[in-house]
Amino acid sequence: MKPLEGITVLDFSQFLSAPSATMRLADLGARVIKVERPDSGDICRTLYVSNLKIEEDSSLFHSINRNKDGVSLDLKDPACREDLETLLSLADVMVVNFRPGVAKRLGLDYAAVNASHPKIIYGEITGYGTTGPWSARPGQDLLVQSLSGLAWLNGNQDQPPTPMGLSVADLFAGQHLAQGILAALIKRAACGEGSYVHVSMLESVMDMQFEVFTTWLNDGHQPPLRSAVNNANGYINAPYGIYRTADGYIAIAMVPITTLGQLVDCDALAAYTDPETWCSRRDEIKAILAEHLLTGTTAHWLSLLEPADVWCSDVFTWERLFETDGFKELDMLQTVRTQGGTEFTTTRCPITIDGEHYKSEKPAPRIGQDNRIYLEN
Repeated sequence: MKPLEGITVLDFSQFLSAPSATMRLADLGARVIKVERPDSGDICRTLYVSNLKIEEDSSLFHSINRNKDGVSLDLKDPACREDLETLLSLADVMVVNFRPGVAKRLGLDYAAVNASHPKIIYGEITGYGTTGPWSARPGQDLLVQSLSGLAWLNGNQDQPPTPMGLSVADLFAGQHLAQGILAALIKRAACGEGSYVHVSMLESVMDMQFEVFTTWLNDGHQPPLRSAVNNANGYINAPYGIYRTADGYIAIAMVPITTLGQLVDCDALAAYTDPETWCSRRDEIKAILAEHLLTGTTAHWLSLLEPADVWCSDVFTWERLFETDGFKELDMLQTVRTQGGTEFTTTRCPITIDGEHYKSEKPAPRIGQDNRIYLEN
């Protein structure tokens, strides 16, 4: 039995952030009912992150909405209010990420729902919170990354601010919302009350930066200084970074510079005996190391460093990772069959409980496919 079996979630959300939260709840056993517009459905159906289409919808839509039921409802139509109430009466949890003000205009804001369904756990994701001068701004991943300072942590010192290559604001906000909903379910089991769980994308990105942001808050607001050579973290000393080798790349984390110099036979590093210089002369040290590592292959350097318990690794492409025994052992993939019979491969739930990997072949729903089950009496 999965831990959330018996829990019903109404998913009014679109795009990526909140649907990623409801996907995780579905992975853990909840019955998730995706509510979409009757005509075009979730905008994510046509949000193409590549030229990959699965049947008539984007691969992103299929991957983020797998394992859900689907109903169609025109929330703007007063005639659909009875159907909406039918759905709300089934729900333990409902999730929204409407643009600012939309939920209230639809009569689906927390106050309205809580008045008639006080035990529902209401989950909401916004871009920048529900109050303040930014609350009316639309939440979009690249914009949130840019405003949060995150982009100034990536790339080398001479490079412009660089966003991460993933929608991290969306995905972290989604996981934080799922965590909050799970906590609210525990609270409801204890006292019988629903809750309003709110997550903003900006707060989630600030939380994911807690390590480096806390340093900035407490060291006189000294800005993080990205390394000019192979930057990987604005605060961590040399040799932390990814280096080119004769045939590829190697990642080296934390190791005393003098020890590293001995292991890779780089005499020039022996001069840096004072640990303070590993910070103050970080780029100088990394430049020496970068030039030296070009003289050998990745496998050669790993053969010297790994037996000495130095934290280091090869730098894989997805193709190389896919072929490794380590990745295969994780059993990280699952096959989903769409309503039209097309099979595609995606990742499974990364959470293992009591040794069980949670997988499901259930696909993303077609628009309104389950109306007969939930709305037609």
